[in-house]
Amino acid sequence: MKLYVVAVGQRVPDWAQTAWDDYAKRFPPELKVELKAVKTEPRASKTLESIYAAERERIEAAIPKGTHIVALDERGTALTTMALAAKLQDWQLASDDVALVIGGPDGLDPAFRKAAHERIRLSDLTLPHAMVRVLLVEQLYRAWSINANHPYHRE
Repeated sequence: MKLYVVAVGQRVPDWAQTAWDDYAKRFPPELKVELKAVKTEPRASKTLESIYAAERERIEAAIPKGTHIVALDERGTALTTMALAAKLQDWQLASDDVALVIGGPDGLDPAFRKAAHERIRLSDLTLPHAMVRVLLVEQLYRAWSINANHPYHRE
């Protein structure tokens, strides 16, 4: 199974890339995590609808066909770490690859969010995009560690 993190936005600070790389390499061979960065649409004199459409097209092009799509959305379902671990286990049992999609500065296209198989939120706080990438990969690693009875997670 493969987990794709599809994130709108190009360059992140070095600290965020270092943290991403550290967590991504910890995953076992049977559960690989891959980051797919999608170019942000320039905001200059464009409508929100045209920005959404351009970013949605890039996001959809980055996601392999047949992949289970999970939109990260501030209005999505809140999960505890244990609930995320259970969800990860369900995804693994279904043997589907999963794409977790992080929107751009204006979020995700409403139609894309609605069409996603699931919508989850990481926090009630507004987080910078670089932080979301790091938080997501850490929580996915923690979820894997719980399911594998690895000592990383402590209750």
